[in-house]
Amino acid sequence: MTLDQILIFLPAAFLLGASPGANNLLAFTSATKAGWRPAAEGVIGRLAAWVVLVVLVSLGLDALLRTSEMAFVALKWLGVAYLLYLARQFWTADVAAEIEVPDASTLRRREFMTLMGNPKAYLLLTAFLPQFLNDAGPVTLQLFALGGLYLVAEGLAALLWVSAGAALGAGVLTPLRRRIVNRTSAGLLGGAAILLARSEKVAA
Repeated sequence: MTLDQILIFLPAAFLLGASPGANNLLAFTSATKAGWRPAAEGVIGRLAAWVVLVVLVSLGLDALLRTSEMAFVALKWLGVAYLLYLARQFWTADVAAEIEVPDASTLRRREFMTLMGNPKAYLLLTAFLPQFLNDAGPVTLQLFALGGLYLVAEGLAALLWVSAGAALGAGVLTPLRRRIVNRTSAGLLGGAAILLARSEKVAA
């Protein structure tokens, strides 16, 4: 992996990490309720999930997902079920009641489970990272190095969503605005679940 490859990889990784998705939506919404610090701590759960994924991909999980229909389908529907669960939680939230502030451990768990249940995250690692591998070096070590750089980019991108949510803040959310935010969040999570349900296993 050359310096030129790294200079190309980091901006691309940041843009991928900053793109709208289930985890970034969670980070944004969590920050409006809990504030910047708890939501930022919640991102640790997402980064922990990425560490797990990088290790699993380096050990060959990508080959299993590409060749085993059962493994891919099981993982996919687990992710769909969890996204629909979160969507229902947002949709049915009582906007008239006092805002429930989730603690950091809850936010970490939500971030972790959302990412681990999304096979597109696995496919991102198996399709994106290999483009920056150098044939001259050990593949496993390069995957770990690229994975580490991706974690940095993902973390910085997530903090942008957290900062945006914290800037909005719960204080300016009237019951009507809270309902709009919750229903929009539920709709986006439900849409993510539908897209995930329609995803297909890439050819081996």
